[in-house]
Amino acid sequence: MSFAEPEGYDGDAQPRPLGRRGASRAAAAAACLVLGLGLISGAATGSWLVGGSGDEGSPGTYATARSLWHSVPVDQLFPPTVQGRGAGPGGADRTWTRIAVAPDSGCKDAFDPLLRKALAPVGCERLLRATYTDATESYVTTVGLLFTTADAPGMTALANRFRKERLDRRTDLMPVPYAAQGTPAAGFGVRQRASWTVSVLTEAPVVVYAVSGWADGRTVDDPQPAGDAMEADATTAAAQAGLGNEAQGLADRVERDLRRDVRSAAEQPS
Repeated sequence: MSFAEPEGYDGDAQPRPLGRRGASRAAAAAACLVLGLGLISGAATGSWLVGGSGDEGSPGTYATARSLWHSVPVDQLFPPTVQGRGAGPGGADRTWTRIAVAPDSGCKDAFDPLLRKALAPVGCERLLRATYTDATESYVTTVGLLFTTADAPGMTALANRFRKERLDRRTDLMPVPYAAQGTPAAGFGVRQRASWTVSVLTEAPVVVYAVSGWADGRTVDDPQPAGDAMEADATTAAAQAGLGNEAQGLADRVERDLRRDVRSAAEQPS
């Protein structure tokens, strides 16, 4: 309804066929619909790659993802070198070099008792772990991929519990490092854990985690979750050293690559 010129007249008050405006409006609406669908599709794809959708994966995607631990080369899951552009404190770049890969295994003795109990509802298909050091060999970080036996509702339930109960912030639920003899991580044990992150995926049956510490084997009395250690006003030793960035930055990039592997595998013709 218009309170200006009557419908059917142009800006100079000359008669104009009514159908012209209707056609232009229809064309505009169709263009908006196509654009909107494109944006939605692009957003869905983007959120899968960066981990922001929170949607449950399909049974087919879950089956594909669950088999990646033995179908994707270790150098693809845990690259020998990982670039972390902007991943350090203040947006500084980081480069991580892999120094050890643990043999793929089950989850027995791989987690502290309380974390093992928290993860028990989703089961354990396989656990893959690798340890990296930064360019200066000052820090060491273990990153892990726990392939579970759970379905989409099971992973969603665990993700919701971690979020609601803030289980990823509890110091009694920190992941265990993988220390390899003859490397800078030789002294990286449970008392050396400084910062960590745990991410429960809902689009695939995988839990991604990382835990960081100093390469000199020093013990840490006040470990801090990566999210807190990365805050601008964080004052713990782990935060000041950027160990929250080490754990979060490396975990994010391994998770991102995993999502791409799953997506690529799911698109392969059966």
